[in-house]
Amino acid sequence: MKSFLTELKRRDVYKVAAAYVVVAWLLIQVATQVFPFFEIPNWAVRLVVLGLALGFPVALILAWTFELTPGGIKRAEEVEPNESIPPRSGRKLVGITVALAIVASGLFAFRFL
Repeated sequence: MKSFLTELKRRDVYKVAAAYVVVAWLLIQVATQVFPFFEIPNWAVRLVVLGLALGFPVALILAWTFELTPGGIKRAEEVEPNESIPPRSGRKLVGITVALAIVASGLFAFRFL
């Protein structure tokens, strides 16, 4: 079990999951705010939510299968552990995710205040 969790961390699956959840939540918030303004029916918002929910497992599978390297995207089996993206790039991904989470939280707070 420990090696599985280590492999999840090495392949950045948890980072993809966190980024997907933050971006999906932000898109849902935008859809619920903007769609009524343009008189788009409520079923369209439900369709956005359903599409994002169905896309989550697909994103995790793609994150497990492929890996980002300095040479581009490659299958995970073809990449040695030391060929992965450098930690600096990983930190950029985390920083972008945190920034999006802050923006989404601000929109959420703005909606209820």
